[in-house]
Amino acid sequence: MKISILKNVLNESIQHVSKAISSRTTIPILGGIKLDVTHQGVTLTASDTDISIQSFIPIEDGERTIVQVEQTGSVVLPAKFFVEIIKKLPSQEVQMEVKDQFQTFISSGATEIQMVGLDPEEFPVLPAIEGNQTISLPGVLLKNMIRQTVFAISTHETTPILTGVLWNLENNQLKFTATDRHRLATRSAKLDGSDDVKFSNVVIAGKTLNELSKIVPDQNALVDIVVADNQVLFKLDRVLFYSRILDGVYPDTSRIIPTTYKTELVLDTKKFSESIDRAYLLSREEKTNIVRLQTMENGGIEISSSSSELGKVREELDVIDFKGEPLRISFNSKYMLDVLKIVESEQLMIAFTGMMSPIILKPMDDSQSSYVILPYRTTN
Repeated sequence: MKISILKNVLNESIQHVSKAISSRTTIPILGGIKLDVTHQGVTLTASDTDISIQSFIPIEDGERTIVQVEQTGSVVLPAKFFVEIIKKLPSQEVQMEVKDQFQTFISSGATEIQMVGLDPEEFPVLPAIEGNQTISLPGVLLKNMIRQTVFAISTHETTPILTGVLWNLENNQLKFTATDRHRLATRSAKLDGSDDVKFSNVVIAGKTLNELSKIVPDQNALVDIVVADNQVLFKLDRVLFYSRILDGVYPDTSRIIPTTYKTELVLDTKKFSESIDRAYLLSREEKTNIVRLQTMENGGIEISSSSSELGKVREELDVIDFKGEPLRISFNSKYMLDVLKIVESEQLMIAFTGMMSPIILKPMDDSQSSYVILPYRTTN
């Protein structure tokens, strides 16, 4: 294998695939990035068995020549060093040559590097995925759906299925659900042209979706998503992103979402968020994050928290609308802030069915999102 390639294009591809490199792998070959050179271009691949990412660099891009191929071939290079060294090379062109025993020579400007490569035959083969269950959605929508649900996943490996986001598609309606048993986030979107596609219980690890989100561009370019029995493939321009589907059955969360409420408040999202943030500063010191909210006779609400060492904070907040019974409720302010950070609506509806029933949060100008936080039982 012998090539000359533009550094910035190679570096961009390396940054994409390196998201699939695990620092804790016990299989040495998975600590590397595989390069396959043909007369069509260069393909980079990385995998940690849960996710695999492949990035293709074509010979030309319009008028610009990106890669010059003298000799085709393959090699696996240690990712940790390869990722860092390419970024720091002095020249805009990089020459790479693989010789006997996969010894790889990299040169750029006056810099010459010799790396010990590995046999590409030992690198795992990427899963074969049939394309019968394919949907397409804009990249910016996919990123938003991930951002508006992934914060609610569980971080405890004792229940692996809850460390992922549930995907369901029925009647052209794609729905994401995430929960850690203390809170719940759902986000739906209407898809066009997927009348024949239907799937359920597709659960993708939250950390995988976070890595995917970093690769998806912030434009409306379509992302093709192929769903198979135990794998999902995301196709983004010149990048293929494979993810394993988590094993197990996701719990039925529909029963914990009430449809009728005893109390409903409509609040200014920004003012409410700032108020909770101030109360959180004290509740954080107690290691409980508990903040109390109660309705007042004048139609407003009171938000308060306390710390045995620092003191108390209490403030009154006007509401835009109030319906139903008076209420006093306690909740985890960090969970509330996590929701408020991702709500883009200027106004927010908060609904309650009682002191120890789930708290429902719905952005007023977004019927596709809803959030649930379980309250705390407190002694005062």
